[in-house]
Amino acid sequence: MNQYPTFEDVCDAADRLKGVAVKTPVLTSAWINQLIGAEVYFKCENTQHTGAFKFRGAYNAVSQLSKKQKAAGVIAYSSGNHAQAIARVCQLLGVSATIVMPSNAPKIKRQATEAYGAKIVEYNPDIETREVIAEQLNGDGQLSLLPPFNHPHIIAGQGTAALELIQQQPEIGQVLVPCGGGGLLSGTTLAIRGTTSQCQVIGVEPETADDATQSFKTGKIVTIDYPNTIADGTRTLSVGDITLAVMLDKVDVMETVSEEMIKEAVRILFYHLKQVVEPSGALGLAALMSKKVTPTKQVGIVLSGGNIDGDTLSSILAGE
Repeated sequence: MNQYPTFEDVCDAADRLKGVAVKTPVLTSAWINQLIGAEVYFKCENTQHTGAFKFRGAYNAVSQLSKKQKAAGVIAYSSGNHAQAIARVCQLLGVSATIVMPSNAPKIKRQATEAYGAKIVEYNPDIETREVIAEQLNGDGQLSLLPPFNHPHIIAGQGTAALELIQQQPEIGQVLVPCGGGGLLSGTTLAIRGTTSQCQVIGVEPETADDATQSFKTGKIVTIDYPNTIADGTRTLSVGDITLAVMLDKVDVMETVSEEMIKEAVRILFYHLKQVVEPSGALGLAALMSKKVTPTKQVGIVLSGGNIDGDTLSSILAGE
């Protein structure tokens, strides 16, 4: 599949999601604004259904399946947030779901996925590849495979968060977006470019999982075999052909941030925005705090999710 999604696809997705997805709030903090030296507006996708933006793409994709495809069921692979989103959407629409998850997936994300009724198949990420496992499970090809990012309907759905953000805060001059496989970043750029040409789009990922940044700089897909970062939502081995094509065409800048800066951003969001945000969701603020990005007067940041287990959050808040 190599279907390039469009701004019109994002708008169509917004129509499908109306009354289904949460129109998440945009929050700001005087303390954070003073720290950064700009007005920073946070799009709180941590308050979305299943605790992350992934619900948007999942619903947009599953809702477009035919009756025959829905009856056959869906298969997906994910370290957590996409898994939960697919499981919940399939529960809502009466579709069976099989999810391929790594054995080291966060416990809170696995438990939530199971609670939504999905069948989970574990694999060892050190010696197995999730795409291969999914293909083996779908031997007869009857199940609809919905990957976590490299799919036009997934990308279009993710873009609806930025479409809302630009409507809620139309004067922002920058949007900082976490990047794992590039689905949210690609969708965001489509939404932003379709509504304004004056807003810079910046993708952010961990220094230790910088496959997207390398791919963006070289113009070809770069793979990292063992991405090691606390930001588990960005532990993808590489971006996809569709997401990279959108990124190369529409993203302005890619930046990377350290593990310590990611943790500090989680702490600041907890204490000063009063939001529980998982490490992947804190990447945008981490980029501003690290001074790698010079902010415009008004900056938008997508807090992509809040699915962090209590032990990890406690450890981060304790400064560990």
